[in-house]
Amino acid sequence: MSKYFIFIPNLLSIIRIFLMYPLLTFISEENYIFALYVFTVAAATDGLDGYLARVMNWQTDLGKILDPVADKVLLIGTILILWLNNYIPIFVLIVLVLRDFIIIMGAAFHMTVYETAAPNPNIFGKITTFVHIGYLAGVFIDIIFGANLVNTFIDVFVAFITITSLILYGFNWFKLTVELNRE
Repeated sequence: MSKYFIFIPNLLSIIRIFLMYPLLTFISEENYIFALYVFTVAAATDGLDGYLARVMNWQTDLGKILDPVADKVLLIGTILILWLNNYIPIFVLIVLVLRDFIIIMGAAFHMTVYETAAPNPNIFGKITTFVHIGYLAGVFIDIIFGANLVNTFIDVFVAFITITSLILYGFNWFKLTVELNRE
């Protein structure tokens, strides 16, 4: 029975990508309450698709590509437009975008040179995505309610977590490369 629902995690990833248009539109129109609603729904689809894929064993090869792409579209698109509106400092934008760019290039390298997938995301990568989502939600809450949740310390903390995640991905890639070269 469950094999008939294997498409649901992929559908959730596609929905997350399509939610970018209203999200970015609401931000550009400075309608941050609706932007927060859309962002929350998009972030929830990220958690739900991963949960369904793992727990229900609804994983597909398409989903292994679609989910991280949808995550990157959501996070980079949101970070970029919030930076353009002067809500996020440039160093946070650079660190977050550079991390994702390097991860994508590393995965592409492993898939083409070694004809194998890059290392699976580790728990720290998932924590980093959670931190990014929390950070962006905090930025929205600050804009809407003036709560002052996000400050320079939080910006530096998010950048530090992001850099640490990149280093751990790099270490895993290096370890995988050494193992593949031994074969």
